[in-house]
Amino acid sequence: MTDIPQTTDLDDWHRHFAAQCNNTAWDLARQDDLTDEEADELLNAAFAAAYHWSKVGEPINGARADVTLAHAHAVLAQRDGGDGLAPRAMFYARRSLNYFNTHPCEDWDLAFAHAEVAYAAAASGDAYLHKYHHQQAARLGKDILEDEDRAAFLDVLEKVPKP
Repeated sequence: MTDIPQTTDLDDWHRHFAAQCNNTAWDLARQDDLTDEEADELLNAAFAAAYHWSKVGEPINGARADVTLAHAHAVLAQRDGGDGLAPRAMFYARRSLNYFNTHPCEDWDLAFAHAEVAYAAAASGDAYLHKYHHQQAARLGKDILEDEDRAAFLDVLEKVPKP
């Protein structure tokens, strides 16, 4: 757990909860067999992170929150057979990709966005988009400079179904 802010400044608390909720969402998304309660917690954590970032973050934090939301929806669409979650995954994935294609970002941001479009496309049954964005994600992922960032990305890409 990250350090609890020792302040009454609401912005510090928003940042704290944004990071905590984001980390919780990604931790849950890594699990193979989510219970129904964990599935609910995954979506709640992803939305909570997005909410808190919307209060104190920059636009890039919002785009990164969209990556988390896309991933959470795709994980659950894959788990539950789509059922309305795949289109939401695609919405958030495309929105993040649009942002990262048009704004300065880290090398891993664009790779993650392509991976999430691929994941959403797989959940939606769109073979062409799935293959194209999976290839883009894999190509960009190899070029991530920091070993820790590249390893984190490759762990996520491993969860995305292969075309």
